[in-house]
Amino acid sequence: MAKLDELSLRVDSLEKRVSALERPESRESASRSKQISVKEFILLKAPSNDIQRTHAIGTYLESIRSLGSFNAEDLRRGFREARIPPPININDKVNKNISKAYFMEAGDLKDGKKAWTLTTLGEQIIERGFNEEANNG
Repeated sequence: MAKLDELSLRVDSLEKRVSALERPESRESASRSKQISVKEFILLKAPSNDIQRTHAIGTYLESIRSLGSFNAEDLRRGFREARIPPPININDKVNKNISKAYFMEAGDLKDGKKAWTLTTLGEQIIERGFNEEANNG
């Protein structure tokens, strides 16, 4: 009889857990764990110009999309996905991020094109926010 009582308790416990998972608020929290969009990421980081937007999109591609590196076409695609007109000369925006030590050249080409990756400083700026970048020079 003890085994039957033990099984009954376990079934009751499992039913409570399943019931909690089936609640609407549980489904909402599960849907919130979906991957953030590039537009949401940009809104969250609040870049104020095309150099910062390029930095944010590069970060998104590397950290959220898990690309090992990104090229100019990846960045253009990110701008389009965010519904933001890409800069006319995206390579200029990349070079400005390189001059600030936020991007560096990746070791290999990506799809036959020059590619870049974030530097540690570039990651830190995104974590702290672009406002702090302005305050620190």
